[in-house]
Amino acid sequence: MFASLFPFFSNAADKLAVGAAIPAVQCPDQDGQVVDLAKVGGKGYLLVYFYPKASTPGCTKQGCSLRDSWAILQKAGVQVFGVSTDSEASQKRFRDDQKFPFPLLADKEKVVTEAFGVKGVIGMASRSAFLFKDGQCIWVDPKGSTSDQADQVLAFLKTQKP
Repeated sequence: MFASLFPFFSNAADKLAVGAAIPAVQCPDQDGQVVDLAKVGGKGYLLVYFYPKASTPGCTKQGCSLRDSWAILQKAGVQVFGVSTDSEASQKRFRDDQKFPFPLLADKEKVVTEAFGVKGVIGMASRSAFLFKDGQCIWVDPKGSTSDQADQVLAFLKTQKP
C-alpha cells in the first residue's frame, strides 16, 4: 500500500525473482555503447548489480568489492555489469576513477531498473544484485550488499554444482 501512495518507493513484490528470465532490455554503457542484457546473459554467469548513485561511499564500496575480487569472479566465469540511473559521463568518471574492469550501464530512462523491479527513492536504483546462469536468475542478493557484494556472490557460487 505504501508504494501505491508514494510511487517513487520500490515495491518489493515487483522485484525480479529467482527463476525469472533475464529481462530483454537494452541500455547504454559508460561509453555510449548499447548493451542488450538478455543477449550478453544468455550463456554462462552474469551478475547485474544496482547502486543508487555513482561515486558515493556505499556505491563505491559495492563496486570496489567486485573489482577487488575480479580475478576470482573471472575464474568462475562471471560477467559483471553495474547499473545506476546516472548519466554516461558520470558512469565513465566513476569507472575510470575506481578502475572498474567491468562496464557500468547508464540507465537514465530507468528501463533496466524498472524491468528488474529495483526503482527506488526518487527514481534512483535501489541497491541489489542478481546472478543469472544461462539467462535464468539463480540468486538475488537478500540484503543489498555493499562492501561484501563479491563475498555474497562467491559464497552462493560455492553452493552450485559444477
